Amino acid sequence: MSARLKVRIASRRTVFAVAASALPFLVLPVVTAHAQALSYAPAPSATWSNDAISRPDLNAVEDEAVVMPERLRRITVNFPTREAAGTIVIDTGNTALYYVLGGGKAIRYGVGVGREGFTWSGVQTVSRKTEWPDWHPPQEMIARQPYLPRFMAGGPGNPLGARAMYLGSSVYRIHGTNDPTTIGKFVSSGCIRLTNEDVVDLFNRVNVGTKVVVLPKAVPLKFEAIAEAPRSVTSASLRDPRAGAMSSLY
Repeated sequence: MSARLKVRIASRRTVFAVAASALPFLVLPVVTAHAQALSYAPAPSATWSNDAISRPDLNAVEDEAVVMPERLRRITVNFPTREAAGTIVIDTGNTALYYVLGGGKAIRYGVGVGREGFTWSGVQTVSRKTEWPDWHPPQEMIARQPYLPRFMAGGPGNPLGARAMYLGSSVYRIHGTNDPTTIGKFVSSGCIRLTNEDVVDLFNRVNVGTKVVVLPKAVPLKFEAIAEAPRSVTSASLRDPRAGAMSSLY
């Protein structure tokens, strides 16, 4: 090879080297075939879902750190009644909810109920069921508490908790809570609240159309009798000794 040809080839290599140094994205690191396979192989379990970050797991319930008194814990009790199996009876005065199993048995749940001036009684039916419900405070509540949000998306921080069962066309619900310390107390604006663990259990038993009997606070059931030798309970036979037929209280 002539000296002139060698100089020309060397000059071209220099030009290419300078051009490459001016374009850093053309200079790639040396990676072995094995390392490339590890670096670029897609993660088989990597998926993206808007639902995964926008909504909580509909089946997950946070652990309840609060230890409930025995009378507020979910338990099966003797409960003779003429009400059909599947009926819900709410004993407002004793902050207890009974889900009638039939055969003289019921599941008792501890609940939080309406505070002074906000308790109510009557017969309703479950008109709708919702998992992790959104909260739209009614206008009456906003009028009393103007600082409340107008809307809150469902989730662990929502006061309606993990599940809600809406009662007829009323503003009342049976729902969970983000504050289990309120169970067993007269604290709400009329709704019936359970721990999230308990409301999920009840929600899975209840169907739309379920009958719900809410007893007046002034006429609580005999708690000891329910646990030991309960008397018969029915919405048709319950009476307020001071006011006559139960129906007059609805």
